[in-house]
Amino acid sequence: MTTSLPLLSEEVRTALDQGRAVVALESSLIAQGLPVPHNLETALAAEAAVRESGAVPATTALEHGRLVIGADRGLLGRLADPERDVAKAGSRDLGPLIAARRLASTTVSSTMRIAHMAGIAVFATGGIGGVHRGASSSFDVSSDIDELAATPVAVISSGAKSILDLSATLEMLEARRVPVVGYGVDELPAFYSTSSGLRVPHRVDGPDEAAAAIRAHRAVPGAGGMLIVQPPPVGLALDADEVEAWIEAGLRDATADGVRGGAVTPYLLGFVARVSGGRTLSVNIGLIVNNARMAGAVASALT
Repeated sequence: MTTSLPLLSEEVRTALDQGRAVVALESSLIAQGLPVPHNLETALAAEAAVRESGAVPATTALEHGRLVIGADRGLLGRLADPERDVAKAGSRDLGPLIAARRLASTTVSSTMRIAHMAGIAVFATGGIGGVHRGASSSFDVSSDIDELAATPVAVISSGAKSILDLSATLEMLEARRVPVVGYGVDELPAFYSTSSGLRVPHRVDGPDEAAAAIRAHRAVPGAGGMLIVQPPPVGLALDADEVEAWIEAGLRDATADGVRGGAVTPYLLGFVARVSGGRTLSVNIGLIVNNARMAGAVASALT
């Protein structure tokens, strides 16, 4: 018989029981987002960054019919193994994959759902999903936006992935009543780049102000999640025009190759990593770890 009840690691359970800071981390970056060996190395570096900020990391995943919160090193290794058949679980997939007892990574939407089930208020990732380019005809919009609208978890990221329509994504977040808050910035980051030219409606400076904003938002009846954004590390950020040229070339190739739906994002990420000579990969890794560090500081201030 299977069960959907969360399986918390002893460390995570103890931290929650004691009211200590905990930060949820996704695992799709391990199984689908980054190449070997960077996938496991980055996951471990993100967990270390959370600890350096005084919080406990809780990487989520699915295995043997359970929602795992606080994956151990063995499970992280299995997720990172390209020889294993690791499914990718968004929030819509949790039930079927639990019932099938699949080994699965968690995306932004499913990690939010799982974190909320466990009482974890802060989640760190690289970039959220959003409105895809051409969505007016394809209707391709990530479930991350609906999850942010519904689930009261603060998501720390470098904005939405720059392969998306960032302007439409920001508009959709507004329409779904999701507050977007710049962490030390007044502009939405463009994932690989510091600037998108799109202003965010709110700003906080430092973990204490971020924690205060999260507390106040969660006190509003019916409030969902909050998106807190910070740019990639300055020394790694790329020129926005250069990145845009790579993305447009990748989109043309994806169309020619018949790539559609959920396969477009990993295709484009792999494409820009190749044409950039690995520079986008370095930015991706750097911002994931940087966001985890900031999330640890915010979660510590929140508790």
